[in-house]
Amino acid sequence: MKSYYVYILASRRNGTLYIGVANDLVRRVYDHKNGTMEGFAKTYGLHILVHYESYTDVHDALTREKRLKKWKRQWKIDLIEKENPNWKDLYSQIIS
Repeated sequence: MKSYYVYILASRRNGTLYIGVANDLVRRVYDHKNGTMEGFAKTYGLHILVHYESYTDVHDALTREKRLKKWKRQWKIDLIEKENPNWKDLYSQIIS
């Protein structure tokens, strides 16, 4: 079964946020960390994986991504801090 991920990257604690969706989270975050993807995340130095969610249906993942992007900034911060209060980079967790 295929998995799809909605993820949030940050520049630093309480810094700039980026919300994206991917079917290979390890590869996508690796690309962000190494600057191989052009765009908003690269421009603003967003390379800390602070939140992610897994879905089995691509439409569910895309719907969640769109909803999160419309959320108020504080709601996004609350979501991150609920599971990751110290804004730890979760990349090491997903590659192990």
